[in-house]
Amino acid sequence: MPHEVRAVIAMKKDAPAEVQTVLVPDPGPGEVLVSVQACGVCHTDLHYREGSAGDADDFPFLLGHEAAGIVEATGPGVTDVRPGDFVVLAWRAPCGSCRSCRKGRPWYCFDSRNARQRMTLLDGTPLTPALGIGAFADKTLVDAGQAVKVDPAARPEAAGLIGCGVMAGWGAAVHTGGVGHGDTVAVIGCGGVGNAAIAASSLAGARRVIAIDVDDTKLDTATQFGATHSVNSRGTDPVAAVRELTGGFGADVVIEAVGRPETYLQGFAMRDLAGVLVQAGVPSPGVTIELPFQELFSRGGALKSSWYGDCLPSRDFPVLINLYLSGKLDLGAFVTETIALDEVEIAFERMLRGKVLRSVVVL
Repeated sequence: MPHEVRAVIAMKKDAPAEVQTVLVPDPGPGEVLVSVQACGVCHTDLHYREGSAGDADDFPFLLGHEAAGIVEATGPGVTDVRPGDFVVLAWRAPCGSCRSCRKGRPWYCFDSRNARQRMTLLDGTPLTPALGIGAFADKTLVDAGQAVKVDPAARPEAAGLIGCGVMAGWGAAVHTGGVGHGDTVAVIGCGGVGNAAIAASSLAGARRVIAIDVDDTKLDTATQFGATHSVNSRGTDPVAAVRELTGGFGADVVIEAVGRPETYLQGFAMRDLAGVLVQAGVPSPGVTIELPFQELFSRGGALKSSWYGDCLPSRDFPVLINLYLSGKLDLGAFVTETIALDEVEIAFERMLRGKVLRSVVVL
C-alpha cells in the first residue's frame, strides 16, 4: 500500500520548490524503502529546480539526494541491508555488468541502478527523483544498491553529507587527483566540495594545501579543514600566489571546485610540470573554455574531471564514517544549520549568497 509523505517538489522550471504530499510505493524486487532522517541542500538540487539538470520533460522533480536514514522495508531479493539498518544514500549504484564494471572500474558505471517503481503526486503524476534518490521527503524509494549500510553511531545530519558533496570533494583529491604524502595541493573554491578536498589532502599527507576563494570567511573555515595557506583571489593573482608558495613551480595537484571557465584556466596555469588538474565543480550547460595548445603539450600532466569523486559507495562511505567517528574527519563542521522541510527554498537563497557550507533538512 503506498505511503503518503511530505516531499519537496520542483513542479516546473525556475518555479519555487514547494512541499506537497506524494505517494511512495512499497518496495518491489531489489528496492528499499528508507525513512529519511536528514538530507543536505546541495547545489545540484537547485540545478534541477532551475532546469539545468535533467530534461524539461522530467518535471516535476522530487528534490534531495544527500541523505541518511533508516531502512523501513526491503523488497524481494534484497540481502545487503535489512529493516532497521542505518544507511547513507548514494546516487551511484554500480550495475556490475556494463562495460566499465566488467573492466573492474565500477566507479565509472554507465548504467547505475535506480528504483524501478515511480513515486507520484496524489493525482498519479510520476515524479523524477533528483539523482535517482528524491530524499527531501519523509520516506523515499531507492534501489538496494543505493542504500549503503554504515555505523549507526554517526549523526544523520553529518553522515548524509558523504552521500554527495563530501564524497565528491574527498574523492576528487584522493581518487581522481591521487594526492599523496609530500604533495602540494591548491583547491579553488572553498565550499562544501572544496573543503572536503582540503580535508582529504591534509589527511593524505600533503605538505602544503593552499585554499583559494574570494571570501575571507570561507578561507578562515578552510584552515579548520587543514589548509596550510590561503589566497583571496579577489585582490590577488592566485596563479602567482600559488607559484610563490610552491618555490616558483606550481602545485602538484589543483582541484577546481567552482565550475567556471576563469577558475579552470587559473587551475591550468598554476600546475607544476606534469601536475594534475581535477575539475570537481559542476559547470553550467553550454559553457566552453579555450586552452593554449602549446601549454597543454609542453606542461604535460593530466586534466581530469571527477565524477562523484570516482568513488565506490560500498567501499568509501563506511571508510569516511569511520574517519568521522574516530575524530579524523569533522563532518559536523560542514553543517552550518539544520532546517525544516518547508525551508528548502530559503536554504537555496542562502546557498547562492555563500552564507552556508550546508543547510541540512532534519526530518
